[in-house]
Amino acid sequence: MLDETGVWYAEGHEMGKIVIDAEKCNGCEICINICPHKLIRLSERMNVRGYHYTCFEDPEHHCAGDALCAEMCPQVAIKVYR
Repeated sequence: MLDETGVWYAEGHEMGKIVIDAEKCNGCEICINICPHKLIRLSERMNVRGYHYTCFEDPEHHCAGDALCAEMCPQVAIKVYR
């Protein structure tokens, strides 16, 4: 369900989303390994620095917005929205 601010809720649980800055990402895969729902994957494409960057895919809205990925990102390439 979507509230008036555009935030997803499911059975009383607020859902989150992340945005990854592909140009900052160096493809270290820390976020991939730390995500409890495995919603982040490595892209086949490369950024301008020559790194395969990560992508966020959550079609079923499982992201809890816990920010583990953003906290662990050494490049500060991930923003979390709740």
